[in-house]
Amino acid sequence: MTRRLAILAGEGELPRLLQEAREDAVYVTFAGVDARPPEDARHLAASFERLGALFADLHREGVGEVVFAGAMRRPALDPARFDATMHALAPRLMQAMGRGDDTLLRLVASVFEEQGFRVVGAHEIRPELVLGAGTLIGPAPGAGDLEDADHAEKVIAALSPLDVGQGAVVAGGQVMGIETLQGTDAMLRFVAETPASLWRKRGVLVKRPKAGQDLRFDMPAIGPATLRAAAAANLAGVVVAAGEVLVLDQPKLAVICRECGLFLLAR
Repeated sequence: MTRRLAILAGEGELPRLLQEAREDAVYVTFAGVDARPPEDARHLAASFERLGALFADLHREGVGEVVFAGAMRRPALDPARFDATMHALAPRLMQAMGRGDDTLLRLVASVFEEQGFRVVGAHEIRPELVLGAGTLIGPAPGAGDLEDADHAEKVIAALSPLDVGQGAVVAGGQVMGIETLQGTDAMLRFVAETPASLWRKRGVLVKRPKAGQDLRFDMPAIGPATLRAAAAANLAGVVVAAGEVLVLDQPKLAVICRECGLFLLAR
């Protein structure tokens, strides 16, 4: 028997895409997060301060699996509103919140597992959202582009133990930008402001998971906005890790690649 799914919705299009694939899913939104449920979805409104109530609601709905979907920033918690479950979890959560995102997300996932829920990844529900190795959209990258991608991958791998980010931009062997807490779009805006005198050639953005990253709840993602920002930042293309990056709205991405002369490569 298929377990009922709950979509823990953050911002962006991904939660809606998952609900389209699993129409019987319970769509959970959290206070303070800009996520609107589809009109025909079974909706639960939740609060981070009252996780006990959420767990009870999910069990009552027959939920056996949960998926974390969309951007969700660290909430500002009000201890006065904690329910009994949250009071018990607070010491562990507060300690994790003082560390990196990976540590916090792993703890949150383990809390749901302790409550009897299986945590699944978005790519398990919509496997077509990841690209296979060798998939190329747009023009073929040049040899120099692939060398820049190699360099960017090494940067991400080197920074993985520090839990910094999932993206880097390299142009002509020079590191032009590293993704941090502010996200990919902020990095690309920074890169776009780089003086022309510092560019050796058009750059390449690489998006891939950090080493050891749990893809069930923190898989990197790109979409049309990413490609448009890459074009505005004078990049030649984007390289993603095959099977490990969510690639949203692929038909629109193909149009943007054609219009902007960008390549999108999975490897």
